[in-house]
Amino acid sequence: MQRLDLMLPSPAENLAADEALLDRCEAGAGDETLLFWEPRETFVVVGYANKVATEVNVAACEAEGIPIFRRCSGGGTVVQMPGGLNYSLILRITENGPTRNITAANQFIMEKNRAAIANAQFPSSIFDPPSFICMRGHTDLALATRRSSLVTFQKFAGNSQRRRKNFLLFHGTLLLNCDLALISELLLMPSLQPDYRASRPHEEFVTNLNLPAAQVKAALAKEWNAVEELKNPPLEEIAKLAREKYETRAWNFKFP
Repeated sequence: MQRLDLMLPSPAENLAADEALLDRCEAGAGDETLLFWEPRETFVVVGYANKVATEVNVAACEAEGIPIFRRCSGGGTVVQMPGGLNYSLILRITENGPTRNITAANQFIMEKNRAAIANAQFPSSIFDPPSFICMRGHTDLALATRRSSLVTFQKFAGNSQRRRKNFLLFHGTLLLNCDLALISELLLMPSLQPDYRASRPHEEFVTNLNLPAAQVKAALAKEWNAVEELKNPPLEEIAKLAREKYETRAWNFKFP
């Protein structure tokens, strides 16, 4: 698998990169890829089918000059900010393999991602009290913490999937060292939530891993055997897609 680390000039281009890489693979010009990028500014990203007014505190975003974007995959709304790490996997769909359908792909990819982070040699002192990493909901990674007989689950990564005929895009955001208060400030309570959330507000539901991005990237790259650098990313296609789609109000407020 190939690996690509991108630091593009704008949020729209970073979002466009996922779709451009998927398009290139579907057209037969690329192969399986693991992409990483880290936001350098704060912005909101709604899932493809999300209604902005239902998921986002639009007034707060406007007051603070926080832009709102829409991604090409489903799932819930997220706040992108410094301290987060985004990854994207472009994987081949095989008729009888683990990517054969949405459910199988979710389980296969999430287990590999969970194992990558759980098995990495992270300092044991970062989790106090002792915690372990697990899968919750459909595509969440959570930190499970045991206090006496009670186990609480706090989400640190949400993920979503988009499928074409021959390739799929599976991407997500990991909260590493984020200002979590921004989530409560910029987002409303989600219209859809997993059972394990139990209607908890954002500040009680999410958590940081407090791990360096370089270490997490190395763990994921090792798990996916992403050892070959992607030397010629489709930068022109990314810029064009950002300009014509991801920077436009027609796309970002497709479902206002």
